[in-house]
Amino acid sequence: MKKIIAFGASSSKKSINKTLAGFAAKQIKNSRVILLDLNDFVMPIYSVDVEEVQGIPKAAFKFKEELKLSDGIIISFAEHNGSYTAAFKNIFDWISRTEKVVWYNKPMFLLATSAGSRGAISVLKTAYDRISRENPNFIPKFSLPNFYQNFDHKLGIINMDLEKEFTACLNLFEKNL
Repeated sequence: MKKIIAFGASSSKKSINKTLAGFAAKQIKNSRVILLDLNDFVMPIYSVDVEEVQGIPKAAFKFKEELKLSDGIIISFAEHNGSYTAAFKNIFDWISRTEKVVWYNKPMFLLATSAGSRGAISVLKTAYDRISRENPNFIPKFSLPNFYQNFDHKLGIINMDLEKEFTACLNLFEKNL
């Protein structure tokens, strides 16, 4: 049984990206899904000065341990002003200080969604460009525009074209597991 870590890269309690990440992970057959909440890994804003005085927070090591023990990672990115949310960026900064290889070269599936027609495509591109640079695996990516029109909490992705694209990306991720 594969262990899949999934999370929405947002601190919103009602995160549609957490919903999408969880949905994607649950589509993986013969897997155990661990859905992380970034609110469980709150740390001071990263700075070299804070690190020198306080060291790396225990929450960063805890987050990295979850990644290390997984077989695959699914992240769905929320977009704030065209980029990562502050919550994700801060965790990313801290975990990058614990070890050189941030994502342990695990198979990954990168997603993004928003209520708008662009589907957080800007942050997905930024995330893909950054994360794929360090990962030797092919990393599929998928953007779901207009979340509230294209996603049903019981049925999943209801737009047939988008569902077909999602499934193709999901299948590529599963092949890497």
